[in-house]
Amino acid sequence: MKTPTFRQRLRYDAGGVLPEDLRDWVLHDLTGRGSTPRYLARFLVPLVAVLLLFLLFPGPNWIAALMMLLIIIPVVYFASGLHLVYRAFRLGQHGIDAASIPRATPSAKRDRKTYEANYRHP
Repeated sequence: MKTPTFRQRLRYDAGGVLPEDLRDWVLHDLTGRGSTPRYLARFLVPLVAVLLLFLLFPGPNWIAALMMLLIIIPVVYFASGLHLVYRAFRLGQHGIDAASIPRATPSAKRDRKTYEANYRHP
């Protein structure tokens, strides 16, 4: 699988579209193993850099830490909740149909079959 150059990767992380020959890499990046931590890191790393500016305010550091928490907790909450929406948008940007990506894992399907076999109502 071809990987993007450093410049292409920076552009991609900032929301840009990669060339067609990197479509497999984009699919793996957005749906493969570890995609959720990568997604959260793209949101949180730039945010943490900005939040560290709160340490420049005069006063005790615990107040700055609480101000940072007041921002970072809702960001993590909403970023986690909108993960699938953002992934579908990014896949669409690169010309990949998001509906073609299976949402349920094989283990979830197996668990559902087991549940239905054990607790099915007549």
